[in-house]
Amino acid sequence: MHDSTGNDQGQAQFFLTPNHPCSYLSRNNAQTLFFDPRLIITSDIYQQLTDQGFRRSGSHLYRPHCQGCNACIPTRVPVSLFSPNRSQKRTLKRNRDLTVRVEEASFSRRHYHLYERYISLRHADGDMYPASEDQFRSFLLSPWSKSVFISLYEGDRLLSVAVTDKQPNGLSAIYTFYEPNEDRRSLGTLSILKQIEMCQAWELPYLYLGYWIKECGKMSYKAQFRPTELHVNGRWVKLT
Repeated sequence: MHDSTGNDQGQAQFFLTPNHPCSYLSRNNAQTLFFDPRLIITSDIYQQLTDQGFRRSGSHLYRPHCQGCNACIPTRVPVSLFSPNRSQKRTLKRNRDLTVRVEEASFSRRHYHLYERYISLRHADGDMYPASEDQFRSFLLSPWSKSVFISLYEGDRLLSVAVTDKQPNGLSAIYTFYEPNEDRRSLGTLSILKQIEMCQAWELPYLYLGYWIKECGKMSYKAQFRPTELHVNGRWVKLT
């Protein structure tokens, strides 16, 4: 099934999947809207679609399009207004010994081994298990996106990788994987804080965090970075 709409490409095609199990909620009638992967995706088109709630997975741009359900709400942080709360300040202080490196988004044994360990120990009950090298490449990398790895190191030991896309209006946090046995460091939270700092340093107004799902505990953390903006009924509104 497909739909069409006008943008910089003229009549751009969007394809709607058949019903499939939802990855976040206990339902079997989820649907996903995909931008036609045969079309050239420019930086401007990527930004336009991101501002309409689309996300990147590999080389594909998608958005949930489920009948009777609007649980997946796109979120972004206006970084000029962001101030870490007390807990986030403690996380930053606790990790002052770590080094941030902005690295090329590419396959390497070092990055893959951490990814494989993270999937095995944190997501063995999900559809991403077991991890594979092909999955790493097809899920995280894209030939057309301006992607980087924002990595955290303890000396030479890699602890966390935030796969991040650079866009005209901000950074898009695609996926973060980290050392699963370092709970004390709160590496997931720390990675978002470091991406916010990168936005501020690069004078980019927003960090796009993907979908906030109130009923899904694994996704609830995204509302902890305030102020947050939610994409509701076609426009961005502030959640303070």
